[in-house]
Amino acid sequence: MNISMKHILSYIFIFIFFNTAVFGKIILPSVFSDNMVLQQNSKVTIWGWSNPSETVKIVSSWNRGDTVIAKANNNSYWETTIQTGAAGGPFTLRILGSTKVELKNVMLGEVWICSGQSNMEMTADWGIKNGTEEIKKANNPNIRIFHIEKMGAKYPQLTCHANWTESTPETMRSTSSLAYFFGRELQQRLNIPIGIIVSAWGGTPAEVWIEKSQIENNPILNKDKYNEHYDWWPDTPGALYNSMIAPIIPYSIAGAIWYQGEANRNNYQIYSLLMKTLIENWRKDFNQEFPFYLVQIAPFNYRDNGNSQFVREQQEMVTKTTPKTGMVVVSDLVEDINDIHPKDKYTVGKRLANFALAEVYHQNIGEYKSPTFKSIQMEGNKVFLTFNNAFGLKCVGEKPEKFMISGADKNFIKANAKIKGNTIILFSKQIKNPIAVRFCFNDSTRADVFNSGGLPMAPFRTDNWEK
Repeated sequence: MNISMKHILSYIFIFIFFNTAVFGKIILPSVFSDNMVLQQNSKVTIWGWSNPSETVKIVSSWNRGDTVIAKANNNSYWETTIQTGAAGGPFTLRILGSTKVELKNVMLGEVWICSGQSNMEMTADWGIKNGTEEIKKANNPNIRIFHIEKMGAKYPQLTCHANWTESTPETMRSTSSLAYFFGRELQQRLNIPIGIIVSAWGGTPAEVWIEKSQIENNPILNKDKYNEHYDWWPDTPGALYNSMIAPIIPYSIAGAIWYQGEANRNNYQIYSLLMKTLIENWRKDFNQEFPFYLVQIAPFNYRDNGNSQFVREQQEMVTKTTPKTGMVVVSDLVEDINDIHPKDKYTVGKRLANFALAEVYHQNIGEYKSPTFKSIQMEGNKVFLTFNNAFGLKCVGEKPEKFMISGADKNFIKANAKIKGNTIILFSKQIKNPIAVRFCFNDSTRADVFNSGGLPMAPFRTDNWEK
């Protein structure tokens, strides 16, 4: 029987883990540690392992008069909930049994999961805009980071390789810069502790972040699932859900942010269904219908008709078919269309934070949504377009240059465009009877129309032609 060293080490870990539990030591998953943030004003779930049938007591310093009791089952597992109060800290949390564990420097605040592929993973050391300056000023004990190390697994894991840390130049520079900026914006605006759980791996398709059975039992997703293979990231459905999401379920959270999609360009047709499945999967497992805000992938020159415009279209569809979701458009933040990693992660993080501030925390932060296509009307050779979130439309330059128009021949040419209030009027002398309109609907075109909040118009098409 050929058993790899990795499997041997796994068996040793499991043996030590459970035999330690049998001999009485209280064991907690890594998401419960010193420096952690627990969701404020909530019944948060606490779980761990101890002696089978042992009763453990959970005592918090924010509510010393309320001792919560849990009893381990015959697998040594116990689980219970405790009530948290208003944001603040530092506090302690004690778990008492035949032995005891005391967690120190615990904060109560808001906790967000930050997940996706490389544009979420990207650290300050990758060369983000103003990275050196941002690293220097990253000392903030009210921002806590739980950065999950990259590791895939065939089966759901009990814990993961991570620990909670305070934000310092050292911890900030080695985690997601986007997640950090998102958390910092919330912390500064709300003036409470913020916890960010970073679970990201560059190059990964959405399928690996979804429970395997959710893919296999769906005939559409299973038929058209991601089928490319590389040596640098997992490609098996559920591989990262098992090791980078399951170990923190059901930790109480406020919401999730997501930046991913480039890897699913070749099966873009199912991307909105994939994301709807992922969101519903996570919400069910965390037992919370939390808000989920995603970043629309940025313009990039794929050089091979990369289909990224269809992914963007599918991403917007997610927000129309799944409640409590939103989409941030970043097409204006790309300085080099030959770089798939836009360097301005601060603005992306701020735009995501503005969604949360407006919709979750009910802050008056002004316009926070990009203009999106609403309706089209033809009058002779002219096209009249209306948009959502379109107050104060303006363009870069004298007039919009990125609108394309087509007749029945499906040949798109550049349109003459004029902004009139919140409406855009298009025409072309070459097309007497326009049929369809497209805006930035290709791999690499950047938006040139914005609303009063300085947010770029989302790319769109009014036709449903395949290409």
